[in-house]
Amino acid sequence: MIQRILRVRDDEHGISIIFVSLGFMAFLSATTLAIDVGMLMTARTQAQNAADAGALAGATALAFNSFTDQSASGPAVTSAINAAKTNLVIGQAPSVTFSDVTFPKDPITGQFDAVQVWVHRTQARGNPVATLIAQIFGVRTVDVNATATAAAVPANAEICVLPLTIPDKWIEKQSPADTFDMYDNKGNLLSNPDVYVPPGQTGATGYNPDSDKGLQLVLKNNNGTKVAPSMYNPWDLPGSVGGNDYRNNIASCNPNLVKMGDNMVPENGNMVGPTQQGTDDLIAQDSNAHWDTFCNCVKGSAFPVSPRIRIVPLYDPVLYAQGLQSGKSGPQLQVVNYLGFFIESNGSGQVTGRITPILGKISGNGPPSIGGFASVIMLVQ
Repeated sequence: MIQRILRVRDDEHGISIIFVSLGFMAFLSATTLAIDVGMLMTARTQAQNAADAGALAGATALAFNSFTDQSASGPAVTSAINAAKTNLVIGQAPSVTFSDVTFPKDPITGQFDAVQVWVHRTQARGNPVATLIAQIFGVRTVDVNATATAAAVPANAEICVLPLTIPDKWIEKQSPADTFDMYDNKGNLLSNPDVYVPPGQTGATGYNPDSDKGLQLVLKNNNGTKVAPSMYNPWDLPGSVGGNDYRNNIASCNPNLVKMGDNMVPENGNMVGPTQQGTDDLIAQDSNAHWDTFCNCVKGSAFPVSPRIRIVPLYDPVLYAQGLQSGKSGPQLQVVNYLGFFIESNGSGQVTGRITPILGKISGNGPPSIGGFASVIMLVQ
């Protein structure tokens, strides 16, 4: 009996089964790590892509549809939800409801021009991500969430700027309401002058991409020295001079960057002919484009963005009036903002069009100019 027990003790038959079993468990664990963890990393990346897309779509709707409509059925919320759901997470649309779309303060500008979006594939939403190998260990599903914040940041620079400038909008205090008036004919400051407050300051009076969207303007050549609404002054874009350059800068995009605060060099002459010719050439590039008053937007364009949507630089009317009063030669034209302008028609140097929101650029390392008409859509978190 003792010898039998000793033989059993020393018998190594079957020991390989133990090692194979242990190896199989280690292999199964490694497989779980490789397959399920890899799948979850993919799910996390796809969820982040969905959140990013939703936030960017929401911020774009803020800039181009309405900055003020934050309702559940408004363009910002619906655009954010639709864009996020279009981006599948492991073959299934994530859960995104109107409560997952909020409007926090933008950390860059400190303004409420941001959209934050949460996307979910979780047990609580009834759509968790199913595991593959981990189910053997009792882990059947995992939760995946992601969030992103995008903002419509005010731009402080533009390209494709038209070589004509009009004054920014002011509050009329004088009668008749046809010019910007600060001084009487003797050079004395009026007791009740017209009021202009530039963008970024409390009570800014200038054009607004939300409230002025769709407003029709007729830009008329300014032959005098008065500042009048929609009266344009021709100017030389950087690297340009003369009628040919002026006409080409209307018909095509000048790539030079024009920044807030830049001084615009006035072009000699009224430029009625080159304005007419350049505008004709521009309209011919996208002749079927038109302004639809129902959607308050451009329809019928052959391009994703019609080339007939151009940027009109706006000058500071106060600086202009002060320059005239101080006796400076030539008008003082300083870029204070921009105006998105869809060109509808032209005739005899007059250009008719509609105000429309536009994208812009940020130049420099400092903060963007608060209150700028144009926007830069970017992820901020």
